[in-house]
Amino acid sequence: MRVTHWLFFVAFLVLVSSGLQIFNAAPYLDASDKTDPARRVLQISSPADGVGTTTIFGRTFRTTGWLGYTDDGMGGKSARAFPAWITIPSYQDLADGRRWHLFFAWIMIACGVVYVLWGVGRRDLRELVLRPRDLRNVLPMQLYYLRLRKDPPLHGKYNPLQKTAYTLVLFVFAPLLVLSGFALSPGLDSWAPWLPHILGGRQFARLWHFVAMLALIGFFVTHVVLVATTGVMNHLKSMVTGYYRLGAHDGTGL
Repeated sequence: MRVTHWLFFVAFLVLVSSGLQIFNAAPYLDASDKTDPARRVLQISSPADGVGTTTIFGRTFRTTGWLGYTDDGMGGKSARAFPAWITIPSYQDLADGRRWHLFFAWIMIACGVVYVLWGVGRRDLRELVLRPRDLRNVLPMQLYYLRLRKDPPLHGKYNPLQKTAYTLVLFVFAPLLVLSGFALSPGLDSWAPWLPHILGGRQFARLWHFVAMLALIGFFVTHVVLVATTGVMNHLKSMVTGYYRLGAHDGTGL
């Protein structure tokens, strides 16, 4: 479980970085079955030399230096959606970006499959799934995290907010990320042409892929923040050695 945790994390970082490299080749997202500027959700562009802009739902923001007109990875600046420091490779190369993306996509999928199968085999996976009886404790747990409640509600190995997050990741966002990625692969489309259609077309598949990526980034950021604020050394020790020191309220209740 710990090996797949760290491999998944590394693979996801590479996937985000190489995915932004791929996005740079067509820096827009349309809520349509095909390219349609009238239904554009996001566009990062450079309308003039030295100017970068980001347009979200029709509202345009000047983002020069951050998005639109940025570092080109070769010592200069140019019209480029995402800067060189965040993409793999740093210079603009769609073919290499796809190679990195596909290779680490299979690593991430393999880690996810092993994680789920191992969790089922050890009967740990069911501890991660949000159940109806957990819903009443979601708000009290949130109040506890916000320091508006002294003690957390009784819970088992995972609290209701953790279960909510893991349930969404395991059964919504991760499957959506994989399916939309498959829908964007010309090789897979050749034997499953129905896949892009169930997602609304290739442009909609790009949009779902991007949304799922943002959702997982949000999950990882929240995960890291909670680790950092609830005993970073204890958590890191548990993810390296497998041993964890229980606090006063950990692992209590049903």
